[in-house]
Amino acid sequence: MAATVQKKIKESAGDKAFLFTIYVVLGLVVIAVLYPLIFIFSSSISSPAAVTSGRVWLWPVDISFKGFKVLFSTPEILTGYGNSIFYTAAGTIISVILTVMIAYPLSRKGFFGRNTLMMIITFTMIFSGGLIPTYMVVKQMHLIDTRWALLIPNAIWVWQVIIARSFFQSSIPEELMEASEIDGCSDMRFIWSVVLPLSKPIIAVLVLMYAVGQWNAYFDALIYLKSADLFPLQLVLRSIIIQNNSAGGAMDAAKMVERQQLSELLKYSLIVVATLPVLVIYPFVQRYFVQGMLVGSVKG
Repeated sequence: MAATVQKKIKESAGDKAFLFTIYVVLGLVVIAVLYPLIFIFSSSISSPAAVTSGRVWLWPVDISFKGFKVLFSTPEILTGYGNSIFYTAAGTIISVILTVMIAYPLSRKGFFGRNTLMMIITFTMIFSGGLIPTYMVVKQMHLIDTRWALLIPNAIWVWQVIIARSFFQSSIPEELMEASEIDGCSDMRFIWSVVLPLSKPIIAVLVLMYAVGQWNAYFDALIYLKSADLFPLQLVLRSIIIQNNSAGGAMDAAKMVERQQLSELLKYSLIVVATLPVLVIYPFVQRYFVQGMLVGSVKG
């Protein structure tokens, strides 16, 4: 029985210095990412006086949930939350379906004119109609002050179409479709039974991207919506900040200071309220997100 000799690779001084540098850089990156999150959360549960005076550096000071109490005692917050959930869910479903319907045919070599269509679609990434023509189109379609104004105009993002098209080209071979046609499988059945089950990573990527975009949608709501009961959460939060920043007419110094402190505290509470759903969902789809973003980068 031959004896096995284990050889330990000895690291040179240059290798150790390089690894030490890498760990230091990564440590600084982690601190740069985590510190703002911890600071914002700590500020949101600290007392208004501690936040305004700048005594909050890392951990909460004089723990207080006054900011969250003020937020959730406002009926508009719950309405805005419900609207944002609806816009995010409905908008993501519409966008993912339309993106797959566009990207999959463009990925097939037998689709006539696919290169021309792809060039036209890509052209819109560089040149667009602009705000005023877009607003006029939305107005002519009678979508102003309706929920559809946040769901239809920006339902498709060109970059997502390109990502999905690249995935279908590299992951769904033409031979698979030819084999299904020999077995008598229709195009719709092939998409439903073969393409979609094999496309879970890219669908997860599209869901995450569209959901985050819809959840953070702010400008379109500001332009197209007039009724307060249709406002998403971001627009409601903006209104609350403006109301708290604008002091009343006759107000003594103590009341003014208290209002300013509460306004500063509300900013941090609003950030936590607005970003919490995304932070909760992201860890569950991170694996698919990374896998989908690497589509087409390695072949063989």
